[in-house]
Amino acid sequence: MITGLDHIVVTAKDVEAAAAAFSALLGRQADWRGEEAWFQLSNTALRVGRGEADAIAALAFDTDDVDAAARLAQRRGLSGDASGFDVAGIPVRLVAPRAAFALSPASGRESAAVAALDHVVVRTRNIDRAVANFGGRLGLDLRLDRSNPAWGARQLFFRCGNAVVEFGASLSAPASDEPDGFGGLAWRVVDPDAARARLADAGFDVSEVRDGRKPGTKVFTVRSGVPGAPSLMIQQGAED
Repeated sequence: MITGLDHIVVTAKDVEAAAAAFSALLGRQADWRGEEAWFQLSNTALRVGRGEADAIAALAFDTDDVDAAARLAQRRGLSGDASGFDVAGIPVRLVAPRAAFALSPASGRESAAVAALDHVVVRTRNIDRAVANFGGRLGLDLRLDRSNPAWGARQLFFRCGNAVVEFGASLSAPASDEPDGFGGLAWRVVDPDAARARLADAGFDVSEVRDGRKPGTKVFTVRSGVPGAPSLMIQQGAED
């Protein structure tokens, strides 16, 4: 049913300021389409529009037949339609695949810019509900269900096209009916040292580059500077 993550919707009270912040974060120029700023990456896009809050607002998934996919989602018990399903607190939209767009131009060196989205982070208090909703009702490909007592967390990794939606839940907290919420965005970079230096020069509060939890990865955190979207930068290993 779903073939990929077409784009992530971010809303901001000040669209111009948010677009400038994301342009600086990604190291790429915004493509203004009316009052919205778009950033095209190699595997998905970021859409920044006006809203009442600075927040990640929705995930828009590709499907070859929007009407059929929406009817199937409704038959499987999801509330809404293609323009907006509320999936336990996560707004989901279904869209037809867009024509191919060129990668948004880098503002400086391409090696220091963000190349792709690595994954979207969702926080949940009911991870089995996430399996049912995103795996069963939406049909995303659940690639990994991992519990790690050392981290105190259980994680799900759903692949959709060339992107990943990750759910995380505390192992110590009991399951509840509380709605899920976005935890942030992880971006893929080719050269983490160059990307960190670029962001530090631009005034972002960034951590040092460190080894990631996944063997062979390098990561650093962007602690502030992006409205409503906590950010992690990651360099994947050669096997990825």
